[in-house]
Amino acid sequence: MDSLFAVPLLSFPDFQAGAGYVARLPLANPAAAEEQIGQFLDSLLAAPPEQGDLLALLEELRGPLALVAGEMGRRYHGKPLVLGEMEERAFQRVVLTWRKLRKAYARCLAGVKTVAGDAEAGRRLATLLQRCLHCTGAVILEHYRARRELPPGLWREFHAYYRAAETRGVATIPVADGITGEERTTDCTAAYGAVLLADLAGPYSRSVRDIDLIGRWAALWAPLVRVLPLADGGHRAHYVLEPDGDSGLHPADPASPPRAGARCLDTSSLARQVKQVLEQLRQKVPASRLGLGDEPSSHARGLLEQLVRPWSQAGAARKFRRFAASGTARVCVGFESIHFFVSGRPFEQPEVAKTYSRGEFNLLFSARELAVPGQRPVIRSQDDYPADQWEVVNHSANGFRLARTSVGQKMGHGQLLALCPHDGERFLLARASWLMQDRGGGLVAGVSVLPGLPTGVAVRVSGEPRDSGRPFVRGFVLSPVANVAEHGSIVLPLGTYQASRIFDIYADGFWQVRLRNILERGSDFERVSFETV
Repeated sequence: MDSLFAVPLLSFPDFQAGAGYVARLPLANPAAAEEQIGQFLDSLLAAPPEQGDLLALLEELRGPLALVAGEMGRRYHGKPLVLGEMEERAFQRVVLTWRKLRKAYARCLAGVKTVAGDAEAGRRLATLLQRCLHCTGAVILEHYRARRELPPGLWREFHAYYRAAETRGVATIPVADGITGEERTTDCTAAYGAVLLADLAGPYSRSVRDIDLIGRWAALWAPLVRVLPLADGGHRAHYVLEPDGDSGLHPADPASPPRAGARCLDTSSLARQVKQVLEQLRQKVPASRLGLGDEPSSHARGLLEQLVRPWSQAGAARKFRRFAASGTARVCVGFESIHFFVSGRPFEQPEVAKTYSRGEFNLLFSARELAVPGQRPVIRSQDDYPADQWEVVNHSANGFRLARTSVGQKMGHGQLLALCPHDGERFLLARASWLMQDRGGGLVAGVSVLPGLPTGVAVRVSGEPRDSGRPFVRGFVLSPVANVAEHGSIVLPLGTYQASRIFDIYADGFWQVRLRNILERGSDFERVSFETV
């Protein structure tokens, strides 16, 4: 990978020469700045200055690198998978640069000798190991933001730095954070715990915005976390940590005892802190006053409520049992294709509007098969409406785990999908609730099915008079599901919803509905409750 981005080497014999180079980095041009940072690190690794100068230069570089990596990340964060060539290149560059910085810090470790009573050497060792943990953690978190499977050995590398901090007795020695611009301290245990907490939060099922918030909050509260030998907390540990394994915390298996040296994470103090913050948010205390950033308090509260269980390490029972399966499901994305496969015909602007009574409307969309006995969609040419083939890995009553090769349409987290199951003939509406690109370039997705049978409709904001010429757009009506007390709902393009607004609906006839509440919001759609007018 290093040869892919090879650049000429420079010479930085002392701190002054290197500091001048860092000060001149073109931070307003992230791509150019990243290239120069890579060149700088390559030069330091090839011909390092005296160790004290090398460490000082790396400390100077951490802040600019964090800024540039954040800006470079905008090119691929939240983008549909599989990434395009330029997006992929940006991701690889950011990861490689963090790895180079970690390698440079590790170069400094060899010269640090600690002896009993040498506090200065202990602080230096703690600083170097914390920096190695931070850089390796940054690589892990960047994979989560890009929805990429972690490369083999990355967790082992991360665990090894913490194990070294423990073995040499510096895991809890406070060191300057040095990257936020604030006078804040941290330590190796906090750097270790923050990444473990982010991993516990299910990052592949989160938006990039939420991954960033989780990372920030995990770093804020990681000092409340303790790493303990399993014997000290095993009786209550639902998750275990194996320092020589290639994973983070994972559920304990009662039938298989953990390997020697296994640990657990004591998050009891963290759980109390999260519950206290939630109580303050419920009392309308602004999120900014609680150190949660400038997020709307409603969003911060909702996310924290989702984090209580994983950060308390409580065993999470599934609402629906999963079953292994085999077969092929057909999946398409985008409102145009989805509407085609659900309705069985291309979308056309309505020309004639027949008004339905409320009784006719209820019959049509709560019992469509009864209202139109034997009706089957007539599928026309699919040349303009592709549907990809996905392998079904397992399924439950409300979702599927799917896998496919890299060939196919791009898919985004939270995106609306149409899915024809391996054991069905009709397309259902679903949402990509969990998404990851594996090491081979294929995709793995967790798909949750929206409740109700979908019908493709045409929708528009109601105007006066009705023939105002305002165009209709594609939408869907989902029938009620009596056995789970789920009322009918309407699915609209993202940004269409307005509370209490009246919409015209057309599908084999014309009627009007009044929108009520948002039930679910994805990256490109809104599912809304309604009442007929």
